Amino acid sequence: MTVTVRERGQATIVDVEGQLTFESTPDLRGHLLKALKKKTPAAVLVNLGAVGYMDSSGIATLVEGLKAAQANQVPFGLCGLSRNLRNVLELVRLDKVFRIFASEDEALQQLAGSLPQDSD
Repeated sequence: MTVTVRERGQATIVDVEGQLTFESTPDLRGHLLKALKKKTPAAVLVNLGAVGYMDSSGIATLVEGLKAAQANQVPFGLCGLSRNLRNVLELVRLDKVFRIFASEDEALQQLAGSLPQDSD
């Protein structure tokens, strides 16, 4: 699994690629918590568009990130979920807990309002 953290406007985007499993989740957990402690971003968005598989450890890590964001009063969302990942979250009813967006642009607009956009 590869995790890349980048800034877009005032939001922090955490791009995840690969499989979210027991072995790989400590890396994601570290990046999420570091992003929230480093400064207070306008929003944190986890882009799961390149994740093919997620087990219960991955779900627990996302829940931990959500709780940390809530404790810091930072909007938190997920985007880019494949149908399989969405089904996993629906199965455990976390689709009602997480804010899930189809795209990064949609998420940023709804999570943090009109953030300044960095040019790519």
